[in-house]
Amino acid sequence: MPMTITEKVLAAAAGKEGVKPGELINAKVDLVLANDITGPVAIKEFAKIGRAKVWDKDRVALVPDHFTPNKDIKSAEQAKLVRDFAHAQELTNYFEVGRMGIEHCLLPEQGLVGPGDVIIGADSHTCTYGALGAFATGVGSTDLAAAMALGETWFKVPESMKFVFNGKLSNYVGGKDLILYTIGKIGVDGALYKAMEFCGEAIRQLSMDGRLTMCNMAIEAGGKNGIIQPDEITRQYVEGRTKRPYTFFTSDPAAQYSEVFEFNVADIEPQVAFPHLPENARPVSQAGHVDIDQAVIGSCTNGRMEDLRLAAEVLQGKKVHKRVRLVIIPGTQEIYRQAMREGLFEIFLDAGAVVSTPTCGPCLGGHMGILAKGERCISTTNRNFVGRMGHPESEVYLANPAVTAASAVTGHISHPGEVL
Repeated sequence: MPMTITEKVLAAAAGKEGVKPGELINAKVDLVLANDITGPVAIKEFAKIGRAKVWDKDRVALVPDHFTPNKDIKSAEQAKLVRDFAHAQELTNYFEVGRMGIEHCLLPEQGLVGPGDVIIGADSHTCTYGALGAFATGVGSTDLAAAMALGETWFKVPESMKFVFNGKLSNYVGGKDLILYTIGKIGVDGALYKAMEFCGEAIRQLSMDGRLTMCNMAIEAGGKNGIIQPDEITRQYVEGRTKRPYTFFTSDPAAQYSEVFEFNVADIEPQVAFPHLPENARPVSQAGHVDIDQAVIGSCTNGRMEDLRLAAEVLQGKKVHKRVRLVIIPGTQEIYRQAMREGLFEIFLDAGAVVSTPTCGPCLGGHMGILAKGERCISTTNRNFVGRMGHPESEVYLANPAVTAASAVTGHISHPGEVL
């Protein structure tokens, strides 16, 4: 029977010849992960199961990244619970402050996720790893606890939607713009419990960093997962990096999709999502004059090397506007180190930005850049809900790193061309 890539990955994990949308399956997982917010709940639920040890100490990853370095006593207690469990279980993949990163930047970098994998995480942006041709999705902490004990979990096989991006990308248009544009077209519930399969000429030209950004925000459209068929760019990324054998699955030509969308990327310019939903996307040329107080470049969406290089290109020789605070957060320690080697920190600091250790920080209103009442922030993060980054009467605008950097310079939402 013809199958999509998502269906093939799930069929293999379930030990079945084929699966179809709506079918309930039990599937073996290749990796489970949690962070300092969701991990404590999963650990407490795991204790109720009565198992002394997790099913495989090499396949459970714990990454304290949301409130770390700890911002207060409560977050320190959460991180300690995760730390103590990781040491007691002798987990191979526990990542402490100074050796960690934002989980969805860190795991691909460390080769812990790969093509053909089934990955679940107690974090909604686990869908990021679909960029490698994996089935990756977020689950609740209780489901994660069961998977830590058993090494498997259940799924309802999702229907698949196909998004075909034709043509060549314009300057300063990347994965963030493609996914914001897509969400703007279908809405935040337009892919509810469906697999979002991204393909076409523009996707084949997209770097791995750009692909990770796109799949990261599938959840913002309600998607069960985002996924891109692996190709030569995938192979170059995973060879010598991925720690387990991997499989390249592809969709059959006759595979069935609930819907197919085709876009000409030449018509897409840098996007800005206005408050208070990612679906409120519009071209930056139609943003009007929106003054900002803060700009954030980082997060599991746009904290990778390509993002920092793009920001540095815009900020080179410029100064952050006197009314604006620019916070830059590399996604991992290795990205931090590489950016330092390349002299990007000099550019950022000369411009008047602050550079943080890797952390989710301001993305979820945690720390490192909380907004006060009435303040506006343009950010490369993934959500702009009411109160997401601080006071419920603050505003968050989502954009790519180039737009965010340019806006930090002008003091209002701007196209990079305004400062270059």
